[in-house]
Amino acid sequence: MRRVLRGVAFGLALVLGAAVHAQEPVLFDWFEYRGHDAAFEQPLPPGHYYNPVLTGFSPDPSIVRVGEHYYLVNSSFAYFPGLPVYESRDLVHWALIGHVIDRPSQVKLDGQGMSRGLYAPAITHHDGTFYVINTSVDSGGNFIATATNPAGPWSDPVWLPALAGGIDPSLFFDDDGKAYVVNNGVPEGGSRYDGHRAIWMQQFDVARHALTGPRRVLLDGGVDPAKKPIWIEGPHVYKRDGWYYLMCAEGGTGPQHSEVVLRSRAVWGPYVPYEGNPILTQRDLPADRAQPIVNAGHADLVEGQDGSWWAVFLASRAYDRVHYNTGRETFLLPVTWKDGWPSILPAGKAIPQVVQGPSFLAAGSQAPHSGNFTWRDEFDKPALDASWQFVRTPSKPWADLRSHPGQLAIEPQAQDLDTLHNPSFLAHAQQHLAFDASTELVVPAQDGVEAGIAAFQNEHYWYAFGVHRAGGKYLLTVRLHRGAASELMGTAAFDKAPTHLQLKISGDAGRYDFAYNEGSGWKLMVRGADGSLLSTDVAGGFVGATLGPYARLLDTP
Repeated sequence: MRRVLRGVAFGLALVLGAAVHAQEPVLFDWFEYRGHDAAFEQPLPPGHYYNPVLTGFSPDPSIVRVGEHYYLVNSSFAYFPGLPVYESRDLVHWALIGHVIDRPSQVKLDGQGMSRGLYAPAITHHDGTFYVINTSVDSGGNFIATATNPAGPWSDPVWLPALAGGIDPSLFFDDDGKAYVVNNGVPEGGSRYDGHRAIWMQQFDVARHALTGPRRVLLDGGVDPAKKPIWIEGPHVYKRDGWYYLMCAEGGTGPQHSEVVLRSRAVWGPYVPYEGNPILTQRDLPADRAQPIVNAGHADLVEGQDGSWWAVFLASRAYDRVHYNTGRETFLLPVTWKDGWPSILPAGKAIPQVVQGPSFLAAGSQAPHSGNFTWRDEFDKPALDASWQFVRTPSKPWADLRSHPGQLAIEPQAQDLDTLHNPSFLAHAQQHLAFDASTELVVPAQDGVEAGIAAFQNEHYWYAFGVHRAGGKYLLTVRLHRGAASELMGTAAFDKAPTHLQLKISGDAGRYDFAYNEGSGWKLMVRGADGSLLSTDVAGGFVGATLGPYARLLDTP
């Protein structure tokens, strides 16, 4: 199998290549991201690892083991390429090897908000084939894609209209070869209160890639219907020692999030809840605890090659109790079994950020996915690094690494970052509470073009730090877009612009600084801008903040 994806070659003729630019492109020399969180400064004892294992926006993890290899997928919402696929030999050190959705023709994301798109994938493997089942909430519904190599290529989506109205599907193969899809859906008779959902199951015809037979409710509402539980979702079915286990998230993907489990001797149930539920939550811990990790849930289980069990799940590292700009991230914890029931974390215990690893843990840094590190792209490869993402599906080739070797050429477009289309912005996840993101660009010589670096949460909340020429002078601006309005946070003017300009955004929890270097050292332009505007608690939705270079055409008289 191809082990590491060296670059992004998706839709090469459409998105990346020696494009013929309708507008003179803006050239970027490099981009650098440096993370320096206090929680990662403590040295790791031998045999331990840092949580989260995938930092930055990486929610809704699903995992499968094939031999001694582990494969994990995450939600990507309206980012493209979609549904990243990671590989590991030890559950801790991960490599991004591909994407399930890497061709613009597979799924249309244009016109969707950043928290729409691709929700909660689930990955499994059976008889030499990998399956990812997923929901594209505003463009097609539920689908399944297959591959013989998890690095790709993946098939075009096969749509599953029988699951209309449902989300979070997961595929389970029983010992007899029969397959079943479980998913979140509207309860029989409709929802009786806000957040009331049910877990449904139906048999899956593998040969036809279609649902077959009757659909049945396995769980209505949650493990204790009398309490009117909300958002039972993210279901998975497992089989162990003759028991079928149904594991689900409950409480909504916020502070009340949790994971619950039920079991049955028969695949169709009835499923009986575990008296020790929830088997994972952080909702009962003090809100004022140090370095809080919140929102824990949406887990998936995997058995290691040594017989140990592990859980991957989402959670968020918060500051000021409720804010988190890094989104929902992927965490890893061991699973213990007692009296035939799994447990991920005892009640009242905080999720640790330093954890004893599996017996097969390899040595070495977890960079560039966890810990403190510096990541730099010199734009000297023929294809974009796999970590870059587009905002929605590109419809034209505006990013180019070939026309100017050693530089990234970005063609400016009229769309600003508030568009519901595809602006000329390359996104790299904010992976730390404390970070520096910087770039160097060739200052645009033509009027009507702005270029720089952006900190982006969604189309309603972002900062843009850019330079443009106007009236014979060069203006450097920091713009904040909040809701439906934009405001100017700071300006600087150059009578004679430098050929090259360096721009830097530095974050420390809820404070963002903006600095520039025109050749005589770094100068602070805006200090302590409100970074909480890029947090989920303020901006809403399900994604985390991203950073990267952008270019746009200005409105001119």
